[in-house]
Order: sequence, then structure tokens, then C-alpha cells
Amino acid sequence: MAFTTESHPGVSADIPAASRGFVFNHSMLRVKDPAVALDFYTRIMGMRVLRKLDFPEMKFSLYFLARVEDASQVPEEAGERTAWTFSQQGILELTHNWGTESDPEFKYHDGNAQPQGFGHICFSVPDLAAAVAWFDSNGVTYVKRPEQGKMRDVAFIKDPDGYWIEIVQPDLLKQLGR
Repeated sequence: MAFTTESHPGVSADIPAASRGFVFNHSMLRVKDPAVALDFYTRIMGMRVLRKLDFPEMKFSLYFLARVEDASQVPEEAGERTAWTFSQQGILELTHNWGTESDPEFKYHDGNAQPQGFGHICFSVPDLAAAVAWFDSNGVTYVKRPEQGKMRDVAFIKDPDGYWIEIVQPDLLKQLGR
């Protein structure tokens, strides 16, 4: 029999017909300075900016980023690229509220300080040791290195706004939670 879902209290065994075709498209993080955040996510994490949308009347901009392995699939025309972006999986939306970059005291809550809420985003990598070496060579801040704590083979780094990013190598996690 094909896998459908793990069974736990509250889990629906059936997928509602009305939800067919739903795609988890993106998660949003607010960033203080888009130039700093974009440098981190493009240069360190290898993401590409698919689309920037400005909303002058509300004084904010949205940047949609993704890991793009085949750029030939991304439409060049802005409207088509916007529609394509909103149909994808695994998009990161960075929201910049104008003016925050020039306020030295401004900082967003990372979700991990009290009161806790949002926790982290996660990147899977093909080689955790190579990723750690890359992060080290770029001065990335760690919350937890893979050899630290009770959960081995999992790293947590911070982006420039202090958001946590979990770094995992999938084949090292086969025994996780067993």
C-alpha cells in the first residue's frame, strides 16, 4: 500500500477533494536591510531573486527568492514570472518595510527569544561538512554546530536578521526520532 500520512490525534486520513491542487508556496521573513539580507540569501545560500514587488503607497517591498536549478523554466516577462513564482514550492519571501535599514536600534523578533513563536526555516544540503566549511569561510553565525548538543548532524545558523536556519543532510537523519 502507498504511504499517505502518519496517524496521530487530529490527523485527517482523507485529503479533502476541495484542497486538491493546493501548493505550499512560500514563507515570509521581515528583513531590516534588504541589501544585507539579499547578499546572505543569494551569495551564501545560493538563492535567486525571482521577483521584487514594490508597494509605495504602503512603503514596503517584497522579494521572492528560490533555489533555481533550471533557470530556463523561469519566464522572462515580469507578469508571467510573477504568476510562475506564485505556483512554485519552497519560495522565501523577504519583506522590507521602508526605513528600517536606517534605524540603528531597529530589530525584528526572531521567534526564538521569549515569548517564543516562529522557530526557523530549513535548508537540506548534499554534504553537511562541506556546508559547514562554506559557512565558516563566510563568517556565518551559528546557533548550533552539527557536533554540539543532543541532536547530532544538524546545524543551526543565523541570517543577518537573526532568524534561525536549520541545515540538514537528509541521509544522515535516517535514525532521527527512533
